[in-house]
Parts: sequence; C-alpha cells; structure tokens
Amino acid sequence: MKVLDLLCPLGHAFEGWFASEDDFRSQHARGLVQCPLCGSEEIRKGLSAPRLNLRASADAPREALPASSSADPASVPSPQALQAVWLQMARRIIAGTEDVGSRFAAEARRMHYGEVEERGIRGQASAQETAELLDEGIAVLPLLLPEAAKEPLQ
Repeated sequence: MKVLDLLCPLGHAFEGWFASEDDFRSQHARGLVQCPLCGSEEIRKGLSAPRLNLRASADAPREALPASSSADPASVPSPQALQAVWLQMARRIIAGTEDVGSRFAAEARRMHYGEVEERGIRGQASAQETAELLDEGIAVLPLLLPEAAKEPLQ
C-alpha cells in the first residue's frame, strides 16, 4: 500500500492510499483522484515520508478540535483537523438532505410558499437564481459539496 500526501491548487492537503505508484497515475489520469474539500481534479503529489509503526500509542485516535478555544497556539487545530471536521459536516448535510438537482430554486419556492411540506434540500442554482431567492426572503446557503463527500471512502 502506498500512502501519498496530495495537494490541490488551493493548498488543501490530504492523503491518498493506492496499491502502487502506477495505480495512483492510472486513477489520476482517469480523473478519479480529487480534493475532498473543493473537488478539484488538479492534484499534485507532495513530499511523502515512509510510515513506520513504532508505537501503538501513535495510532491512538485524537480529537479533531480542542475542547477550548483559547489563544494558546498549541490549542489551534491543524489544517488537517479543520479539513476533517469540514468533511464530516459536509457528509452530515448530504445525509440529512434530499438532492433535488437543478430543480433547487423551484423546489425552495414551493416550500417557502407552502405548496409542499418543508424538508432539507440541496441542489444546484445559478448566482442569479440564488440572488432572486434571497430577494424573495428565501434563506439559501451556497455551499460547495465535492463528490468525495457524497460517497463513502474506501
């Protein structure tokens, strides 16, 4: 198993696990490797060090965020911890909403005006459709949900 440190153009760092270097190249060429935060397929390899399991305690799970939010630099979560929390939040949103696709604006209006029962929805809307919904008093939140958040990772 080859564990690679990967980066997207926005600087999001994440790990990829591949059977071999050739497996990584094949998946990358087919567009199967994408940033779990922004969905970019423009991925490059970072510097990777070999992984050695020298102590069992190194594998102990750690909390993603510190309990306090003091100004102590040691309590500031790492970028990886913040990314993990963001991805967990994105997956919770996906699990708790219905994907209505390009019908998002129409479905949001139907719920707002009482034509259908309110429920959590997600989908696609243009910038103009989003502005029109907001002008009508319909609360919407543009949120990029990359494909990696929509499926369980293997």
